[in-house]
Amino acid sequence: MNMDQTQRDEAIRDEAGFAGQAPVAVGRDETMFWWPARALHWLMALMLLTMLFVGAGMVASVSERHAWLLALHKPLGIAILALALLRLALRLWRRPPPLPRELGAAQRFAAHASHWLLYALMLAMPLIGWAMLSAGGYPVELGAGLRLPPIAPFDPSWFAALRWLHRTLAYALFALVLLHLGAALHHGLIRRDGVLRSMLWRRRGAAVRESDAAD
Repeated sequence: MNMDQTQRDEAIRDEAGFAGQAPVAVGRDETMFWWPARALHWLMALMLLTMLFVGAGMVASVSERHAWLLALHKPLGIAILALALLRLALRLWRRPPPLPRELGAAQRFAAHASHWLLYALMLAMPLIGWAMLSAGGYPVELGAGLRLPPIAPFDPSWFAALRWLHRTLAYALFALVLLHLGAALHHGLIRRDGVLRSMLWRRRGAAVRESDAAD
């Protein structure tokens, strides 16, 4: 960063302090997601893929492995629920980078709709699973003696309906994850418009070179 840029940054801070406002964040890359959002994104991506494979294994297995998978499925689902709430709060607190200007209205709508649908499924799936187990009279154990209270009354008919809904939404989530992955690869490998790069980590040297080039 050259001397002119440093002077401009100091002037911005001085003006913000004189006006009695919080200092403006200088040097933040507006084309990148905030680093906590990026960390949560990749952590939850790994957890969601694990959950989908665990769920598929539970459906395909009737051996003692089913009980082990179920014991993993419950706390993992609750962890996804908690992290989805945290990630949603971070998204509302700090707006994500804007989409490329060259995207059409239909593509922008599809991008926003798919993201909000993904949030809805990440929140709904664990809650429906929790209610399903409660309706079936099964405890939601998280390990280490922790057990969640039931959120639905015992009712076999409700258990059957919620089980069907949980399974149907799992297929929808799997399809949406594949769509999200395909769109990310399309942006990163074909369009190369910075959408995929906004969720990645760049080496410090590369970031400094880009900042110097911008100056």
